[in-house]
Amino acid sequence: MLTPSSSAPRTALVTGAGKRLGREIALGLARAGWRVAVHYRSSEAEALQTAEECWAISSAVSAAAIPAGTGLNPTASLKPADFIFQADLADESATRQLLPAVVAKLGAINAVVNSAALFEHDDIHSFSYANMAQHWASNTGAAIVLAQALHQHCAARNAHAAEAIVINMLDQKLWNPNPDFLSYTLSKAALEAANTLLAQALAPLVRVVGVAPGLTLTSHMLADEKFKQLHTLSPLGRSSSVEEVVSTVVFAMQNRAITGTTLLVDGGQHLMKFERDFSLM
Repeated sequence: MLTPSSSAPRTALVTGAGKRLGREIALGLARAGWRVAVHYRSSEAEALQTAEECWAISSAVSAAAIPAGTGLNPTASLKPADFIFQADLADESATRQLLPAVVAKLGAINAVVNSAALFEHDDIHSFSYANMAQHWASNTGAAIVLAQALHQHCAARNAHAAEAIVINMLDQKLWNPNPDFLSYTLSKAALEAANTLLAQALAPLVRVVGVAPGLTLTSHMLADEKFKQLHTLSPLGRSSSVEEVVSTVVFAMQNRAITGTTLLVDGGQHLMKFERDFSLM
């Protein structure tokens, strides 16, 4: 285990970092000088690839920042595989073990980015307690448990005020609601409300900020041409890019005056009314 010190780099745990936006956030944080613990549920190969790329970026940053031969580089004895961590976030026990496992391997943790999310379709006709519970556990409960764990970790190591942060990845559709993906939307609405409650409860040690992208990445549910068409549906003529979402996460993590709020990065899509979810339009 690493001993936290002034020479130790800032370390962030990014959930769901093996694929899609979580992966891009992890790489963006590495470029900004963060070490990244890559969480995954089942995508081990993709998580390792993310970790290897983050490792290459972070090694270059560390080489520039820490003089060779000083013995101050706390990543020197580690390898990319040491930066991947598996957990099913729907399992409370596994989620509670996640951050302590990262601390045991990497030392002090300064941030958690809750990017992993369950996104399965239901509506008022197919809604069930079971589906709601699954989305609640994965998308809401896990983020709260990891925020709680980060606060406990900061208190135990006597961290400075506002030294740590939780980023909760949300969705512009919370401000532009439609009844598609009912359980997903309810779970994200609860997480957005939790931003306020967590920011109050975890201050002054931990800040809590939401980041809500618009339509940013395509999926198997959208053909490329349809994605391009939908991406233009905003007051600014386009929605968010991956780079813009990542830069917002980095900005929120660096600015210690922001907590208890959500930054919408969507080209203004939340100002428009859509009757259906993008994937079903």
